[in-house]
Amino acid sequence: MVDKPSKVFSLSHPISPRIPLWPGDPPVAFEDVASRDKDGYFLRRFSMGEHSATHMNAPNSFYAGGMGIDGYRPEDLVRPAVVIDVHGKTQSNPDYEICPLDIEAWERQHGLIEPGSVVLMYTGWQHLWNDPIAFFGQDAQGSHFPGIGEAAIRFLLEQRQIAGVGIDTHGVDPGQSTAFATNHAVLAGNGIVLECLTHLDRLPAKGATLVIGVLGLEGGSGSPASVMAFIP
Repeated sequence: MVDKPSKVFSLSHPISPRIPLWPGDPPVAFEDVASRDKDGYFLRRFSMGEHSATHMNAPNSFYAGGMGIDGYRPEDLVRPAVVIDVHGKTQSNPDYEICPLDIEAWERQHGLIEPGSVVLMYTGWQHLWNDPIAFFGQDAQGSHFPGIGEAAIRFLLEQRQIAGVGIDTHGVDPGQSTAFATNHAVLAGNGIVLECLTHLDRLPAKGATLVIGVLGLEGGSGSPASVMAFIP
């Protein structure tokens, strides 16, 4: 018999037409197609971008010929997770780039990050979700939100052999990035990239297990994701 976890948290935001959307992405839309009064049952259709709401990116979103979201195996999507809390550094600097020093500080307190882990970055941006203007910080220079710097992702992939990363902003790369180095580096190895997570402040620094549910969209560049965290 499998031991029941002591706590289970959803790390996904509810999906509605009011969610923050990456500039240029299609809106979230719902349409009734059957009603209980007329048809005896209620049914809607919905449409949205593959990278909207809490979602997972696929390699083919950045690499021609890369794997689609339907290429991930079930066992790829169950992973140990660690949470690195950087929200104290991001509140005064929305352009903050998470660096190796942040990782080293975490490891001094909690030990080395184990290979195969998904590293989740808590920036505090999850609390801005219901304010799309603040969530993106858009101005003439583009978006302003924190993300994982190139040196940090290289360290995590090369020195710690992680399985992927996640964050509570709309991008694992900083909002000012145009190179998307973190996405490129993780997805080059068919790793996991999770964006727009929430409730990261409720998780322990280590010990949680992620179960990532995605839609098996044929050739999909990504998918809205139902991400659950199990705490033993």
